[in-house]
Amino acid sequence: MILRIDRLATQLPPPSEPDPEGAKVVQEIMGGRFGEMSTLMNYMFQSFNFRGRQSARPFYDLVANIAAEEWGHVELVAATINTMLTDPGAEGPPESAPLEHLKDKPTNPHHFIAGFGALPQNSQGRPWNGDYVHATGNLIQDLTFNYLLESGARREKLRCYEACDHPAARALFGYLLVRGGVHQVAYARAIENLTGADLSKLFPSPRIDTERIPECRPHIEAGTHRKLYRFSPSDYLELAAVFNGPHPETGEELFVEDGIPEGVPWTDLPAAPTPFVPEYDPAEIAEVAQRLRVAAGLPDEPTGEVIPATPGGVVGKVKDVVDKVTP
Repeated sequence: MILRIDRLATQLPPPSEPDPEGAKVVQEIMGGRFGEMSTLMNYMFQSFNFRGRQSARPFYDLVANIAAEEWGHVELVAATINTMLTDPGAEGPPESAPLEHLKDKPTNPHHFIAGFGALPQNSQGRPWNGDYVHATGNLIQDLTFNYLLESGARREKLRCYEACDHPAARALFGYLLVRGGVHQVAYARAIENLTGADLSKLFPSPRIDTERIPECRPHIEAGTHRKLYRFSPSDYLELAAVFNGPHPETGEELFVEDGIPEGVPWTDLPAAPTPFVPEYDPAEIAEVAQRLRVAAGLPDEPTGEVIPATPGGVVGKVKDVVDKVTP
């Protein structure tokens, strides 16, 4: 079973200028061959199909636990794409032809047709493919594939980082480059413990000096590059039997942290305009939701924790300052 926490693994900047072209690039990190859906589904199906898990418990714990973290990575990529498709300054009715100015640009029209949100697709608009899953039942082969998958994922994140300068995308890549490096180290240590093959001689693979990437540095300074979170209150206790020893790049000691990242609340993005589609007004939906809360004996105000993206939040404060200095 999966325990879901209504928080994001790391902080993303609030919506600024919409960047549909950049959002198309980030879709590769969602649904590409080396994207987060691929890492999630590879590790998930390997853990589902793991035979003799009790006798090989440290290795099963490793794969199953990292699979749980990957759920949060998929969530984080989706939040980034949604942020990049949000215009916090949009007010009033939508344009009569909202896509007209995008027809000659390298954007993904599905982002708009499907409702201004993330999709299980790559940067070409092709759906994520289950053929990307490698779950052979051979532990050494699967662990080796996982190491190579994390290597390819880090390569593509760096390329997307260079191709997209939106603040939310840069924050996403900075976090995932660090966490992907941890998973790469974890699978390298597992292979070394099983076979004696020292993959640490290949690090960094690819040769990405994450300390030179500004968005990576806060996570490195916090020690995130050498810790493996345990995504369960009472299971996967044998992670430390595999994830230990010196970090192959820095020499610092690897360690398992009993618990999940503290995380941050979601930014509550405003409702997207829906041109030519009859629909409830967001204010009507909010009114219905409030009546349902009251009828159920719940508080009058929503109970969830979010960061507002409307007046009162970071975006609203910036707009207030601009309004004061604008004649």
